[in-house]
Amino acid sequence: MKKNMVRAISENGGIVVCAIDSTEIVSEMERVHQTSAVVSAALGRLLTGAALMGSWLKNEQDSLTLRVNGEGPAGTLLAVAEGDGSVRGYATRPVVEGIPLRADGKLDVGAAVGTNGFLAVTRDLGLNEPYMGQVPLVSGEIAEDITSYYATSEQTPTVCALGVLVNEDLTIRKAGGFLLQLLPGATEEEITALEKNIAAIPPITKLLEDGGTVYDMVELALAGFNPNILDESRVDYTCHCSRERVENILVGLGRAEVEEMLQEKPTAVVECHFCDKRYEMDLQDILSKMK
Repeated sequence: MKKNMVRAISENGGIVVCAIDSTEIVSEMERVHQTSAVVSAALGRLLTGAALMGSWLKNEQDSLTLRVNGEGPAGTLLAVAEGDGSVRGYATRPVVEGIPLRADGKLDVGAAVGTNGFLAVTRDLGLNEPYMGQVPLVSGEIAEDITSYYATSEQTPTVCALGVLVNEDLTIRKAGGFLLQLLPGATEEEITALEKNIAAIPPITKLLEDGGTVYDMVELALAGFNPNILDESRVDYTCHCSRERVENILVGLGRAEVEEMLQEKPTAVVECHFCDKRYEMDLQDILSKMK
């Protein structure tokens, strides 16, 4: 399948950038969750950001989770990226209506997400404890909040640009973004040149709609820095839920709790937040599989 993500580094090794065309990812999210336009833009940006941040995971079993709750009408937004090249996510309130467009005519993602809360980042790298960090939301627009996270929690100068363009019929026209990081040792001249490059890059969705690619994002961001491509990859919206996984979760509850559930009704219906699939589980069968 066609690659939709690319990572690159400047010739002198001082700047790294990852770019993604997440149109298909966000389109699948909208199809699954039937999100309203502003929630599509918000969750689509978070999924795109998670994919970019997760591109540096080293092992397939590693994962990165972004959770945003700004006490806005969209509720909690969550996105998970895994080392196997998959992302998934959900919003607790997938349909939000009545939020006016911003003065520039764009969807007001910040109003839907809110700013009275945090962006929390969890990296599970297979160690004893996952790494967790969080920062107060800056704008609720997602990209600025991810930039703030890197500056505050990891002291890494970062530029994050994200965009989602929604059609009138609520399908996704274009989505994508890039994440650029400055490594130690950059000169003032390099920083100045980089700032000019970033300022000249058009909005991501416009670039994509005009026929631009992830390689164009890299070339524009690192103009004058002779970027070298590190790798290309494919990221898809994929949920890993299964009947077996749901069964293991119920078994993990313990006999006493499952017996209590069984007294109320013979089956348990479990719905996956990430793909909205429903599993009807026979509780007597679950008990029979317990030791």
